Parts: sequence; C-alpha cells; structure tokens
Amino acid sequence: MAMLTVRNLDESVKAMLRIQAAQHGWAMEEEVRRILTQATQGISTDIKLGSRIHGRFKSIGGVDLPARQLPRPAPKF
Repeated sequence: MAMLTVRNLDESVKAMLRIQAAQHGWAMEEEVRRILTQATQGISTDIKLGSRIHGRFKSIGGVDLPARQLPRPAPKF
C-alpha cells in the first residue's frame, strides 16, 4: 500500500473531514481513502485525451472547431 502526505490542507477542510468521518463511524484516514477511491473510479487511462474532452463538452452541445486543412504548407525560413 502507498502512503500519501497532504501538505497545506486548510484547517476547515480537515475539520469537515473529521466530522464527516465521525458521522460515518470510521477514522478520518478511512474517510479520505473512500473519498479518493470514489473520485477516481470512473477514470480510465484507455480513453484518449481528445475523447475525454469531447465527452466533457458533449452535455452542453459540444464545441464547433474549424476543420483542419491537411497537408499544411511547409514553413518558410
């Protein structure tokens, strides 16, 4: 198992984590583990960046980008 240290965490965030953990009946460390696990469950590294961006904006109708014109002319120096 890996260890993770979080520095410069705001005291109010720490306090809320402690309260939330107590409400669930487990330690603050377990609360953080569950939050991190839940936050990363839907992320897949198999999906390419372009597809992830498309999926992010799909719900608002997408974004129209100009079509690329290939081949591009060579730069002149």
